[in-house]
Amino acid sequence: MPRKSKLSAEDIELFRREVGPVNPMQPVNRVNLAKKRKQAPKLPPPHRDLVQERADLLDTFEPVESAAGDELSFARPGVQHAQLRKLRKGHYAIRGELDMHGLTTAQARRQLVAFLHDSRMRGARCVRIIHGKGYNSPNRQPILKSKLNVWLRQCDEVLAFCSAPPSDGGTGVAYVLLSTR
Repeated sequence: MPRKSKLSAEDIELFRREVGPVNPMQPVNRVNLAKKRKQAPKLPPPHRDLVQERADLLDTFEPVESAAGDELSFARPGVQHAQLRKLRKGHYAIRGELDMHGLTTAQARRQLVAFLHDSRMRGARCVRIIHGKGYNSPNRQPILKSKLNVWLRQCDEVLAFCSAPPSDGGTGVAYVLLSTR
């Protein structure tokens, strides 16, 4: 049943004159709403000596002692507060994970360097690093957590990092935001 128009016959005629002839649209069955992602630039794989050299450089600084319950938080200049808040709440999709439980400091350092490089090569924006709370360490102090706090600050590809929310491991897990360049 056609609807009654509130427009006068003159208004309808004026509209048709101004718009001109029109063709009905063909029905569209599918619409692709997926956004196309920019491909991260492919970086050349590092020579293993470079990874070892970088791992050695990372351990030249003495870490600041931290307790099991201390939260990690760091953002490079230029990183917006909203990005760090979003990272802290776990709103970025995790694209990789490194579990450092049971590793020695040297093993953890080497694996961290390789993991960050590989993550960047894959175009990962956010990764999770499980460092633990140090309950099985001497004096129940988090050795890897303290080292990780220093190592990540030295890596140029790390834009920000923070402790995960309690539902995802809390102060025993770090979320890391990586640059895509």
